[in-house]
Amino acid sequence: MSKFKRGTGKGMPAISTASLPDIVFMLLFFFMVTTVMRETTLKIEVNPPEATEVKKMEKKSLVSYIYVGPPTESQQANFGITARIQLNDVTYSRKEVGEIQHFIIAEREAKDEKEIPYMTASIKADENVTMGIITDVKTELREVNALKINYSTKKRD
Repeated sequence: MSKFKRGTGKGMPAISTASLPDIVFMLLFFFMVTTVMRETTLKIEVNPPEATEVKKMEKKSLVSYIYVGPPTESQQANFGITARIQLNDVTYSRKEVGEIQHFIIAEREAKDEKEIPYMTASIKADENVTMGIITDVKTELREVNALKINYSTKKRD
């Protein structure tokens, strides 16, 4: 008697990968076009003062932003209504103004050594903030030898 073999020689057909690079590049381009680079999420309100002589910054990658103002309405339950300082995504009270030194040092360490002299600290303050907290911020910047300071404003019409 002879034995019958079932399914020999038949296997799963190979999956065609000819269009796989096209699909990968299409997805890559889609995400490159639709992705927005994340900036700082503001937890404080900043309504900058108006100015007549405004100059645009050229190299924004060398700018470290320090936000000063009252907390947003959603944050007022946690922080109250007194002015706060925001460095990246962390807010500090006026008593914790010393954190600015750590922030500037960390920003310097993240940059190339050649770019450090060109770094600028930009103060984005609300127009209703008292000058005392701005003076405290400037004092802390002076302590860490960050002497290039920019005040962010909006152009007066």
